[in-house]
Amino acid sequence: MDGILNGIRVLDFGRYIAGPFCAALLGDFGAEVIRIEKLDGSEDRFVAPVADGGEGALFMQMNRNKLGMTLNPMKPEGREVVKQLVKTADVVVANLPPETLVAMGLDYASLKATKPEIILTTVSAFGHGGPYSNRVGFDGVAQVMAGSVYMTGEPGRPMRAAVAWVDFGTALSCAFGTMAALMARQQTGKGQQVEGALLKTAMTFTNATLIEQAVIDINRVSTGNRGQTSAPSDVIQVKDGWIVVHVVGQPLYERWAKLMGEPEWLTDPRFKDDISRGDNGKLISARMAEWCKTRTTAEALAALEQARVPAGPVYSPQQALDDEHVNAMGFMTGLDYPGMHKNAPVMKTHVNLSETPGSVRHRAPTLGEHTDRIMAELGYSKAQVAELRKKRVV
Repeated sequence: MDGILNGIRVLDFGRYIAGPFCAALLGDFGAEVIRIEKLDGSEDRFVAPVADGGEGALFMQMNRNKLGMTLNPMKPEGREVVKQLVKTADVVVANLPPETLVAMGLDYASLKATKPEIILTTVSAFGHGGPYSNRVGFDGVAQVMAGSVYMTGEPGRPMRAAVAWVDFGTALSCAFGTMAALMARQQTGKGQQVEGALLKTAMTFTNATLIEQAVIDINRVSTGNRGQTSAPSDVIQVKDGWIVVHVVGQPLYERWAKLMGEPEWLTDPRFKDDISRGDNGKLISARMAEWCKTRTTAEALAALEQARVPAGPVYSPQQALDDEHVNAMGFMTGLDYPGMHKNAPVMKTHVNLSETPGSVRHRAPTLGEHTDRIMAELGYSKAQVAELRKKRVV
């Protein structure tokens, strides 16, 4: 079955995660996505290399289901190719600085002049209209400026997350916004610009903490792995590793107290509700740690599951790959790539639709793999492509 976005063409001028993963999600649901990158390969092609040519793990995930072409839009001939591509496209994705978009002819005004119904999806670090609008920034910059890193780690030693949750969150938001823009175009016939910003995503994900601070001026500081608004909520050591235990709400807390075999945890006023338990979380975490230290991971998790208390093992990346549930569910698909000596376990589309599911159909493209094919579709002859290649336009 064709994907729900079959017939939609997306031009992906993105870099790293926020733009490319947005485009990848559209590709999962059937859109034809053309990844357009620098002639020698864009920087994100080579992050965490896993193939003989230097292609990286990030590239394998971000660019599944895409065609690949090389192009230099900074040259006049390249900008003409951009115009011809835009005439065939429905969506342009570009997480590039505003001045770069203008120079490449990818700003909304230029695109709209070529095709009025085009949808432009852009990502910037800070959004447009404020004093930081022209600054550059990555995921980590947004993490620290949203208050998240301050609240992570130990007091006096803030720690950012190892995964790029701001980038991925922005990509998800932009994919959602692009789908909404496509639906709007069905109704109005008009295109529009969809804008995502890393700092806006980070502050959205951190919003509850910001609301609490603004309303009650609480001035929280980090407490390591221990939660602050409920307990037990902590990463606890067991005999052979670590587990996380996460209790929120009175019913779960009552189950936990029953598991401990100590009903006094239910009558002590220090633990009367979630916020009180969070305020006194050190005491509860200490009790949880005492319980855990005599048990293995398997023993602790079995008892917690029997009590219906949420818990899970702290895995290494290899353990995550080896998990029996992950494998039984088929979360990943193995994709080959030239020069890669093992298949890459690329996550399948991470949201399931019962009638129109997304799918990962093929590997990321090699550098410029489909340039000739795409240029031919645009009407360029082999001789013209050869001349553009000689001029380093494609």
